[in-house]
Amino acid sequence: MRRLPLIFLVAIAAAACSDDKPVGMADIDVEHTPTMLTRNVETLISDSGITRFRITAPVWYIYDETATPVWRFPESLLLERFGDHMDVEATVRADSATYFKERQLWRLDGHVRISNTAGEKFLTNQLFWDQKQHKVYSDSFIHIERIDKTLEGHGFTSDEQLTRYTIRDVSGIFPAASFAAPADRTPERRDTVK
Repeated sequence: MRRLPLIFLVAIAAAACSDDKPVGMADIDVEHTPTMLTRNVETLISDSGITRFRITAPVWYIYDETATPVWRFPESLLLERFGDHMDVEATVRADSATYFKERQLWRLDGHVRISNTAGEKFLTNQLFWDQKQHKVYSDSFIHIERIDKTLEGHGFTSDEQLTRYTIRDVSGIFPAASFAAPADRTPERRDTVK
């Protein structure tokens, strides 16, 4: 008598498994459903075996099955770029970011703040970083704080290290000392006789 309930349960389990319909499967919209979601991210990215970047973000969505594979960081991003000796060459902060994987292109949006090894600070609303072409650019307003001056403009192109750059529609704030005559050269004195 005791074997009857066990045989009954095995028969029910076999009948449930023989159903041809998959359990829990649904149509998934791959364009709007991430392949992976990660929270509280801190990861290192290497290139040719050398650690080049550290990414820190509260949320990271990966869309690998879309027509254009992307990574999305909708709640802020901190990106640190390392030199050959693990020294931080640049720090990038943004309110949100998107990485277009096949094009190796970053789009940073919101309050984008960058600092480099020269102590310069770059502030803008949108910035693109093309890793294939090794350049950084923006068509938005840009504010650059240097030790000796402040530069502003609409449009910006730079190398990846942010050491050689061009600003379009530039304006600036320069210290008055930069307009003074050099100390070794005195201006000519012109007296007029009436």
